[in-house]
Amino acid sequence: MHATLPPDTMSWNILATSSTIAGIGAESADFLRNNDCKVTIAEPFRAQSAADLQRLLPGIQAVYAGADEFSAELLASSEAAELRIISRWGVGFERIDVDAATAHGIVIAYTPGMLDEAVADYTFALLLGIARRIHTAHASMITGEWAPQCGHDVHGKTLGIIGCGRIGTAVARRAAGFNLRVLACDPAPNDAAKNLGVEFVPLESLLAQSDFVSLHATVTPETKGLMSKAQLNLMKPDAYLINTGRGALVDETALAKVLDDSGIAGAAVDAFVEEPLPKEHPFRTAKNLLLAPHQAAFSNETGRKVSAACAEAIVDLMRGERPKMVLNPEVFDSPQLRAKLN
Repeated sequence: MHATLPPDTMSWNILATSSTIAGIGAESADFLRNNDCKVTIAEPFRAQSAADLQRLLPGIQAVYAGADEFSAELLASSEAAELRIISRWGVGFERIDVDAATAHGIVIAYTPGMLDEAVADYTFALLLGIARRIHTAHASMITGEWAPQCGHDVHGKTLGIIGCGRIGTAVARRAAGFNLRVLACDPAPNDAAKNLGVEFVPLESLLAQSDFVSLHATVTPETKGLMSKAQLNLMKPDAYLINTGRGALVDETALAKVLDDSGIAGAAVDAFVEEPLPKEHPFRTAKNLLLAPHQAAFSNETGRKVSAACAEAIVDLMRGERPKMVLNPEVFDSPQLRAKLN
């Protein structure tokens, strides 16, 4: 990280909505404070709605952001008038109106490529856990039972990857160690995946052939609700769905129904349409389901690196420097740019 700022540099007020700043990213909070920033932690820690942010943003120059909702209306509001940068802990930006942010001269920093390996590790952890019934065996042992459970083999099967970019390709590399045949569906097949032997096929073919289906696509109007009842019904009865991507890729009600009807063998889900998961959500009672609280990227080592990058982007811009990883670089050519560059 950078050295501390000289004492005559203007400091900023930072709103932190990503819970990592109080855990694995604690050093990044110290870094911001050592650079004379005032850090305000949002309570409670969760993805903030636009209405929540409107209350929290007055007097704030930067947000150390989670998966918060930065709508066009919010970004145009008087409450957001001092906002100069949204520094996103992670890579998802579907809840940020990028065009509106750019129009108002607000920089969006993020951390592409830094989470790939951690998420790929966790994807395979969930795949193995649900296929071999590790979570249900553990739960039964805790209650005093001794009841070995049969799951399904992983080695030698077929893995289907929907969205085979950086993370999907990292998952494909891990699949090689299990002698898995790997299929992928992606509008832009990449050479790195092809060099691993990944076969790019249409979605319907992938779903019909795969023993495991792993979701890594970005959320667009075309992919929202991609795994609907119709698509889930194309999967094999003994197949598994793993989602460490985005909750919006799945019709959650349809998935719960398919699981309860034993339409597929199981699912492991780490991302949800609404987070935290509502108490009355059908996933809480669905059969053959392994749930996790959107923690695929939360390893200690990766978490510290991403947190540092998130904080450094804020301090870089405060210093008048361009952050290293910016989603909307065209903002620097805009007369509306709110930050002052050297």
